[in-house]
Amino acid sequence: MIGIAAAWIVILLLGGGVALDRVLVTAVTRNFDNQLEYVLTAMIASAEIGPDGEIFLNRPLGDQRFLEPNSGLYWQISGEGHADFPSRSLWDRTLEGIQTHRDTETHIYDSEQFRDEPLRILERTIILPDSEVDWLFQVAQSRDGLDAQTSEIRSILVNSFLLLALGLIGMAALQTLYGLWPLRKIRKAIAEMRTGQQTRVSEPMPNEVTPMVDELNQLLDHNEKQAEEARRHAGNLAHALKTPLTVIMNSATAKAEDLADTVIRESGVMRRQVDHHLARARAVGRRGNAHSRTRVWPSLQAVERAVGRLYKHVRIDIDGDNEAVVSVERQDLDEMIGNLVENAAKYGGGSVFVTVETGDIFVDLLIEDDGRGIPEEERQRIFDRGVRLDTGKPGTGLGLAIVRDVAEIYQGSVSLESSEDLGGLLVRLRLPRSLTVPQA
Repeated sequence: MIGIAAAWIVILLLGGGVALDRVLVTAVTRNFDNQLEYVLTAMIASAEIGPDGEIFLNRPLGDQRFLEPNSGLYWQISGEGHADFPSRSLWDRTLEGIQTHRDTETHIYDSEQFRDEPLRILERTIILPDSEVDWLFQVAQSRDGLDAQTSEIRSILVNSFLLLALGLIGMAALQTLYGLWPLRKIRKAIAEMRTGQQTRVSEPMPNEVTPMVDELNQLLDHNEKQAEEARRHAGNLAHALKTPLTVIMNSATAKAEDLADTVIRESGVMRRQVDHHLARARAVGRRGNAHSRTRVWPSLQAVERAVGRLYKHVRIDIDGDNEAVVSVERQDLDEMIGNLVENAAKYGGGSVFVTVETGDIFVDLLIEDDGRGIPEEERQRIFDRGVRLDTGKPGTGLGLAIVRDVAEIYQGSVSLESSEDLGGLLVRLRLPRSLTVPQA
């Protein structure tokens, strides 16, 4: 950032310096030429032709330097066929005019005709009254004074712009260091978090850095929450496996006759518990994927075909928004829908109706059946792991618990209501809507 700022400062100051140099040098040179042109005009105004046909000045020019030899200020009048009429300052020298053209207007140019004395010359060709000769009027002045002024201007410009550039670069460096200094504090805070001295970035930060600090603290909260979830899942799994293992060990110790049946039964319980916790762990791991996009309709159709083969007497109808997309992984969506539709088919009276409703933020999946429903006082308890209201049919009591856990992981929810159309249970699965259509 400092390098880029320094480069732009140098480029802009160079451009501005060159432009200002051109303006000032042009102004000084124009003022120099205006003074010589004033003298040239005075010469032309005072020039006359004498009786002998030679030119003369009817009044002397006011500048004393025209009378001092080699003073650096000269004039000369010359005409073809006539002797040159010079100022005394020229002494034994002569101004050389440009003979290749006729200057009816003032002609200004630089000349090196005098050794070690560069000249600035103004000349003009005039035909005086009572004369047919083209008289060349010339005024010349040494460029030493003009060059000295130009050099002084450029020296002042260079020194001024150099100091300005150093000052601006220094200020840019200080501004950059001051502006980025809070990042050093953040780095220090992260190092302290790594060593366990603190858990969050708590020091006040400037407004420009505060959003990043907030996101960092939220990321730490998210990671801690995931770690706590992992510890809780491990504890729940250990607790769920403890009872079946105890039953197996007791049967083995007592050398029970039904040991084989006990091992098979309790192993099945343990396998279902492991499957449940693995499914939840997979959902937690995929939750951080911001690119999770799944169409609801293909998942519903796949579940409809699978459940239809298991419960051939059940009719499953699907209606609603067939373009709905949710921010959920396809595997987790299939598992949630599959559990809910299978429960409706298993405990219903033969009809299952699934409706997809799309809102601004969420997509609601309404799974209705024509069964006996669930009493309102039992609807909350049914989500607990292992709870089954109908023990006459096979099951583990984990289906709704899995659906609730996975839905909450994706910031969704599941609730139980009464179906007004079919008279049975209505399960409302609410999942976050995705505004991006997944690629095929």
